[in-house]
Amino acid sequence: MQKSYVNKGKPESNWILFDASDQSLGRLSTRIAEILLGKHKPNFTPGGDMGDYVVVTNAEKLQIAPKQLVSKMYYRHSGYPGGLKESTMDEMLRKHPDRIIRRAVWGMLPHNRLGRKLIKRLKIFVGNEHIHEAQNPQPLS
Repeated sequence: MQKSYVNKGKPESNWILFDASDQSLGRLSTRIAEILLGKHKPNFTPGGDMGDYVVVTNAEKLQIAPKQLVSKMYYRHSGYPGGLKESTMDEMLRKHPDRIIRRAVWGMLPHNRLGRKLIKRLKIFVGNEHIHEAQNPQPLS
């Protein structure tokens, strides 16, 4: 019988910096989800907390197809009758560009306790400035 390897202990978490300007939403969010899960590390263990922290800047400068800006809809519900709100991707990009990236990454993470823990490590900022200079985030090579 073959035993599976489980990495015990807490691996060190690094801080990774992403610049979202002129990046495709899908490719960017896939790479972010991979880093949050820790799949880029050689000692990756499924179901374990192996990932790094991710800082994303320039969230408003994503490269999105014009057709997708008007056709993609985002929905949220207040919990009350008639409380369904909808907005297009164009509206979301103007008002809350960070939520577009956060929703795309959340769809690629496991929807359980681990996923909720990992999504808290994602820090998204509109503009070039961010508040995590002390952690010295490094761009991924």
